[in-house]
Amino acid sequence: MPQTRDDLIRHDPTDTSAANGDGAAARTLAGRWHFTGPDETVNDALYAAVTGGPVTRSRTSLTLAPGTRVSGNAFFGRFPATYWQRWTDADEVRVELTVTGSGRLSAAASDVRGPARVVTARTVSDADRERVVLAAPLDLYADGGAIWVELETADGQRLTVEDVRWTVAAPASRRPTSLAFATYNRPDYCRDLLRALAADDVARARLERIYIVDHGDHVTAQDWYAEIAAEFGDRLQHTPQPNLGSSGGCNRGLYEVARHASENANVMFLDDDILLEPEVVVRLTAFGDHVTRPMIVGGQMINIFHPTVLLADAQRTDIDGIQPGKPMPHAYDDADLLVPDPATGRPPLQERRLDAGYTAWWACLMPIELVDRVGYMLPVWGQGEDADLCARARKNGIPTIILPGAAVWHTDFSMKDLDDVKTYFIRRNYLIVAALHGKFPVGALTRRLGSEIAQCILDMRYGLAATILSAVEDFLDGPDDLFDGGAERLQDIAKMRSRYPETQRHPATDAPGAPSNRLEIVTPGPPPRLPAAAAVGLAAARLRGRHRFQLGEVAHDEAHWWHVARFRTAVVTDASQEGVRVRRHDQDATVELSVRAARTLLRFSRTAQDARRRYFEALPELTGRANWSRLYETGE
Repeated sequence: MPQTRDDLIRHDPTDTSAANGDGAAARTLAGRWHFTGPDETVNDALYAAVTGGPVTRSRTSLTLAPGTRVSGNAFFGRFPATYWQRWTDADEVRVELTVTGSGRLSAAASDVRGPARVVTARTVSDADRERVVLAAPLDLYADGGAIWVELETADGQRLTVEDVRWTVAAPASRRPTSLAFATYNRPDYCRDLLRALAADDVARARLERIYIVDHGDHVTAQDWYAEIAAEFGDRLQHTPQPNLGSSGGCNRGLYEVARHASENANVMFLDDDILLEPEVVVRLTAFGDHVTRPMIVGGQMINIFHPTVLLADAQRTDIDGIQPGKPMPHAYDDADLLVPDPATGRPPLQERRLDAGYTAWWACLMPIELVDRVGYMLPVWGQGEDADLCARARKNGIPTIILPGAAVWHTDFSMKDLDDVKTYFIRRNYLIVAALHGKFPVGALTRRLGSEIAQCILDMRYGLAATILSAVEDFLDGPDDLFDGGAERLQDIAKMRSRYPETQRHPATDAPGAPSNRLEIVTPGPPPRLPAAAAVGLAAARLRGRHRFQLGEVAHDEAHWWHVARFRTAVVTDASQEGVRVRRHDQDATVELSVRAARTLLRFSRTAQDARRRYFEALPELTGRANWSRLYETGE
C-alpha cells in the first residue's frame, strides 16, 4: 500500500518519546552528531576534533582510548543555539547519547565572544549501552553562540559513544517537506544524490515527495534508476520539462507542492551537482518545523575541490553594484574551517548570529506560504532568481537565514571561468534585480558597466565583452524575452560567443598558434596607481599596434587586465584548471566592440529608468502561476 503523510509522520524514526511509556512528551530530532563524513574525501576533523589521545570512529560511533579528549566544537559537531533561540519555539535542547565504558561527558557552549563554558556535565562508570541525556536551556544566545559535546577519558578508562542526537520538544504539528532538484544530462550526479538519501533512513523519512525535475535526457532510462526508485516508492516523481534553467527547475517544486500539499508545507531545494551530507535534510527540516513565522532557511556551501573551505557564513547581493555573493558583515568568507583564525586562535566557526540577504539553491528550505504572498520565481533561466525571490519575500514578511552546520559540498566558484555564457545571465538578471529592488543609480551603473567592458576589450576577451553588451541591450529591450523562460536566448548567446576564438578552451599542450617550446610564463608587475590613465595608455598602444610582449603564458590568478593588455597573444589558464584560452589582439573586434559599447551605454543612461518601469509592470504576470503553467506545458 502507498504510504500516506500520516504514515510517514507516525513511523518517522526522527521523532522519539519515552521508551517505557512513562508519559514523557514526544521530542523531535533536530540534528545528529556524526563522526565521519559521507565520503572518504571529507576530513573527519570537520565533525569532531581530537585534542589528545587515539580514537576509533565510524559514522555513528566513537571510541576513546585511555587519556583521550574529543570535542564536538567542529563545523558539523555544533548545535546552532543562537538561531534556535531567535527564530524557533524551542526553549531547551537535549543531547542524547548511548555510552559504554567510563569517562566524562559535558555539554559546552560559546557566546558571541567565542570562549567556551560548561553548561552541564556527567561522569559515567562501567556503563553498558546506557542512554545519557544532557539538557541545555536556549536562553543566553540572542546575539550568538553554539552548544557542543566534550568527551574525555582518564588513564585506564575507555569510552564508546553512539547514536548522538540533538532533540527538542516536538512541535504541535509538523510541516511536510517535499524535495525538488533539477538535473540536465547529469545522470551520475543524480544517481549519487538519490543513493545518499536512500541510504539514510532518517533523512529519507523527512521527505514526503521527491521531484526529479529533468531538463535533459531522462534519468529514467539509466540502468540504476529502477533500483533506486524502488527505495522511495511512490514518493519519487520524475518530472520532465523543457530546459528552463535553475529558476524553472527549482520553481517546479513550489509549483507542484502548491498543487498537492496543505497550506503549511515546505519545499526543499538541492543542486544536483553536489556531494550531499544527508544531515542537511534533517537539520533544515527540523528547524523549519519549529520556526515561529514562515521563513526561508538556507544551508551553507563548502568547496568540493577544497573540502575544508567554507564559501561564506552568510551572503547578500550588492544590488546596486549588480554583484551577488558578497559576505554579510561579520561573516567568514572563503575560510578554511580547520585553520585557526589569527585574530582569535580558534577555528573560524561562526559565533555571531547573522542576517542573510539571500540564499542560493544548493540547499534551501522554503515555506509554501511564500507563493501566496509573492508569487513564483522570475523566469530568468540562469542566475539571480534566488536574490530576487528572497528580496520579494523579505518585503512581504518572510526573512531569510542561513543555518550554520547545515551544508553540502559544491563545485568551487573560483574554478568556474567567468568567460562563459552564464555571465550573460549574471549581468542581465542582476540588472533586473537592481531595477526591482535597488535604488538603481543609472550613472554609477553606466560607469561600472563601461569599466568592465573596457577591461574585457583591453585584455582581449572580446566574446565576454560582447556577452555583457548583449546582456545590457536585452535588459533595455524589456521583459518580453523572459516569457519564453530563457532557453532560446541561451542558444543565441552561445552561438554568438562561438564566433570569438578566445571563448574556446584548449588542452594546455595544444594551444592553437602557440607552440609549447616558445611559451614562457610572464608574471605581472605591480598594479597601476592610476588605473584609468593606464587603461588609456594601453588602449592607445593597442591602436598603434604596439605590444610589450608578443607571446606569453599567464596564470589564471595573474590574468589582470592591465597585465594581459600588454600582450599581442596571451595563453591564459582557464579558471577550471582544465586547459587554456588563447587571447589574440584583434584590431577589428577592438574597434567594433568599442563603438558598440559607446552606443549601448549611452542608450542605457537615457532609457534604463523606462526599462525599470516595464519590469515592475510585468512582474505580477511573470511570476504568476498561469505563466509557469504555460512554460511547464501542464495544461492548467
